[in-house]
Amino acid sequence: MVVLNKIYTKTGDDGETALGNGARVAKHSMRVTAYGTVDELNAIVGLARLQAGTDLDAQMARIQNDLFDLGADLCRPDMEQDADAEYPPLRIVSSQVDRLETEIDAMNAHLEPLRSFILPGGSALSAHMHQCRTVARRAERHVVQLATMESVNPAAVKYLNRLSDWFFVAARIANDGGKADVLWVPGASR
Repeated sequence: MVVLNKIYTKTGDDGETALGNGARVAKHSMRVTAYGTVDELNAIVGLARLQAGTDLDAQMARIQNDLFDLGADLCRPDMEQDADAEYPPLRIVSSQVDRLETEIDAMNAHLEPLRSFILPGGSALSAHMHQCRTVARRAERHVVQLATMESVNPAAVKYLNRLSDWFFVAARIANDGGKADVLWVPGASR
């Protein structure tokens, strides 16, 4: 259980922060960049939820919780030391990825196949979903880059990859089931 009595600690005033295992790293480290981008995504999901209907809102609430799980996963390096930890570290698991796939399939079943790329926009909710999608892709790129340097839970990468797909399909749902999608017209403004 997390207890936050005091919000500022002054321990980061020197440009470092503590990871979940207590190690101190530079605030510009790739690991901090990765989980910081996940945190940014979570904030944008919160904005999108303000316009979502009941079903999408409930799904996005679960995603926000998953994103906190993902942040906890990413801030705790050294997966090989998980068994020795005082408390078992929180890790993204395959069932979270599977749930996203199930939700994507259910949403996509109601959509007409795309015959063109779509432009972000249409409804306000769809535009927010596209912003979530692009930040999820950026978070994924950061996590993949981190994985070239340090240990990363492979399920974390899979989760972010599916999540950006989830937001793409949800953006179409938010555009009247794809009927209000804004289609890309190649070379239209030449």
